[in-house]
Amino acid sequence: MPINKKFIILFYFVLIFTSNSFAQDKYLYEDIDIMSAIEYENNNNYNNAIKIYLKLFKNTNNDEYLLRLVILNLRIKDFKKVDFYSDLNKNENSRYYEEILRIKVLALINLQKLPLALKYSKKLLSKEKNEINYEVIANVYFANKDYKKSILHFESAYAIKNSSESLFNLVNVLYAYVSKKNKAIAYLETHTRLYGCDYLVCSKLLSIYQEQKNLDGIISVLKRTYFDSKDSTEFSKEKNLQLLIIYLEEKDINLAIKFLKKHNLAELKLFDLYKRANRPKEAYSIAKDIYKSSSDNNLLAQIAILEFELAENKKDVLSSVIKKFQKVLSVLDNHIYQNYLGYILIEYNINVKEGINYINLALSQAPNNIAYLDSLAWGEYKLGNCKIAKRHMKTVIDVVGLYDKEIKSHWNKIKGCKE
Repeated sequence: MPINKKFIILFYFVLIFTSNSFAQDKYLYEDIDIMSAIEYENNNNYNNAIKIYLKLFKNTNNDEYLLRLVILNLRIKDFKKVDFYSDLNKNENSRYYEEILRIKVLALINLQKLPLALKYSKKLLSKEKNEINYEVIANVYFANKDYKKSILHFESAYAIKNSSESLFNLVNVLYAYVSKKNKAIAYLETHTRLYGCDYLVCSKLLSIYQEQKNLDGIISVLKRTYFDSKDSTEFSKEKNLQLLIIYLEEKDINLAIKFLKKHNLAELKLFDLYKRANRPKEAYSIAKDIYKSSSDNNLLAQIAILEFELAENKKDVLSSVIKKFQKVLSVLDNHIYQNYLGYILIEYNINVKEGINYINLALSQAPNNIAYLDSLAWGEYKLGNCKIAKRHMKTVIDVVGLYDKEIKSHWNKIKGCKE
């Protein structure tokens, strides 16, 4: 029975049996001291807890108290006391003997008493050849910079249970200390295929591939982590997906699109990728589908833009596009959409004055935007305000020149304008 549970049970029954047990108990206040020690531990008052556990051990010779004593000294990094008190660990038949001895080895490593650490780790291994004892001696050899023997013992530990923790330690030595990078990767890859992509192993494999700038490796690990990992939360899965899309885009934006489309994931991101990949028809189609369920006004504005740009005959869609923008701008104060609608109203002579109003709203938020000034100049030209149109157009040309065909076309007409 774990010590904490035992102590809790004792707490409830101690008052009942106290009057009957005084004469029989060898240590009258054991239960009270137990509760005090636990209370000190819970409040992180380890020094007082240590004093009580030492008292408990001296009065009872119970190795369970000795175990708590060395654990708490280890926690406060008093390695000399860990070494000293663990020498009281005499009963080799005790269920706590090996655990206390392992803690002693850890203290000896920290105290740089490596020959003693090796001696006791060999003793542990002679008692039982289990995963943790192989891990202990592997760490001793590692501390002694005997990496060859460290690797052999980490491999033995991993072979017993194929645990992620053992593999992680093994890979660290192979990759960072003996430059057997390919072997380290092979171990990690094999483990993920046989036992799945848990966080410890796959995060290590991912960091290696990132260090090597191996895009295919990174993408492969992120896919496995997303689909296979059993210890991921919804938040971590979303973060993983975002990272995966970034790397897929880096390799080929169409790969990112294919992945999201195949697995029916992240429709808004897919819409964005379609736009950036210059695939407007697909962007328009998915935007309409998303809007049906979301009624998002930003999305409606994007639908209006795509509808206009895809139309072979722009005049056929003007009414539909204008209505969409007007609906959006009745709710949103967005200068991009204000300029877009304003320009349409001006260019197609639908309502030039209203168009200029929208352009001025856009310029109030982005006064130095050259595209907006070009739209304003074009609107003033349509109203016959030649001087104002020329002034705005001169500002545009001074900044960007006449390389843009539309700007050049506007300037050629505006410069000949006479009021």
